[in-house]
Amino acid sequence: MIAYIKGKMVKIQEDSIVIDVNGIGYEIICANPFSFQSFMNKEAIVYTYHYVREDSQILYGFKNEDEKYLFIKLISVSGIGPKGALGILGSVDIPAFVSAIEQEDDKFLTTFPGVGKKTARQIILDLKGKLNLSFSIEIDQEQDSEEAKVDYQTINEVQEVLKSLGYSDKEIRLILPELKKEPNLNVDEAVRKALSLLMKG
Repeated sequence: MIAYIKGKMVKIQEDSIVIDVNGIGYEIICANPFSFQSFMNKEAIVYTYHYVREDSQILYGFKNEDEKYLFIKLISVSGIGPKGALGILGSVDIPAFVSAIEQEDDKFLTTFPGVGKKTARQIILDLKGKLNLSFSIEIDQEQDSEEAKVDYQTINEVQEVLKSLGYSDKEIRLILPELKKEPNLNVDEAVRKALSLLMKG
């Protein structure tokens, strides 16, 4: 198992990054490759999960071990594969996600891409009680959880607005890290901020 890769970030693509290690380029599939933008042409450590099947071998990459651990747990859920797990990780707030599982809040879980009510219930069934200790999360902080839900839902709505305006997933993902630094914005304010960031880019 390849636990992590340390090398020079030489390429960022729509769905992956490339790390050069002693002249060998490792292509690593990520939920949000552009979150690694600050490491371009610099040395970086990317935590990895080596996914092996009869017909393929794929490296999935993460910025930290919490993201990697959540990915591993998600692909253990019946009905969720690597693509679905990456879809969740693309915009996940881990404390809010774990709190939703512990509180059996399937409505919140269905706000994630590709998660319907059946899958949300399966996530709760398979993962409840298995994540909160791993992430040292206080699940009784309902107010914090509610705030995190609002943040995620706002970001989700902003992405839909930007897509309707003709922006690509690649362009949108590039500005998400900066947009998430201002969690108290409403949808209209967040859209204006996003458009400003896109025009700067």
